[in-house]
Amino acid sequence: MQRLVFASHNPHKMEEIRAILGPDFLLSGLDELGCDTEIPEPYDSLVDNAMAKARFVARHYGCDCFADDTGLEVDVLGGLPGVQSARFAGPQKDSRANVNKLLTMLSDHDRPRARFRTIIALILEGREYFFEGRVEGVIIGEPRGDGGFGYDPVFVPDGQDQTFAEMDSHKKNRISHRKQALAKLAAFLRSRSTAR
Repeated sequence: MQRLVFASHNPHKMEEIRAILGPDFLLSGLDELGCDTEIPEPYDSLVDNAMAKARFVARHYGCDCFADDTGLEVDVLGGLPGVQSARFAGPQKDSRANVNKLLTMLSDHDRPRARFRTIIALILEGREYFFEGRVEGVIIGEPRGDGGFGYDPVFVPDGQDQTFAEMDSHKKNRISHRKQALAKLAAFLRSRSTAR
């Protein structure tokens, strides 16, 4: 079983990632490391922010680790909220406030095109790797569903009639941006372990 640290305090992400990676990986989060630091994400790209978090953990705790940065990109807003997705309505990271701000900005647009993008930065034995996942879809005018987190209640993926928040976790995890990036990460890790 491969041990990895995921550079996050977010329990929703931890649960989602454990479900996607499965039993081959023993996953710990920052809380389990005893890290109570909010790792800075000062950059204007998902790649740079993800790698900054992974480097912080590798440098301070000396372990193999990965970090993600995920953003919702809305075409008519020039890619906003993008890297500011979690803090779109302010530093408190209030999902409801973020969604409300987004819907206010989109009040003149009907089902605008958008995408979720996840970048995973992995540091393994001192080397750095990146993996990306993305899901295209539209933003709807009112939140629907009680599952998921973040912008899930207003995002409908292409080919679906439910928001991410209306889907059960198994369905969402089959098609999500995070699932795609994690599947690439897991395949890479498994290929390395079988090559040894």
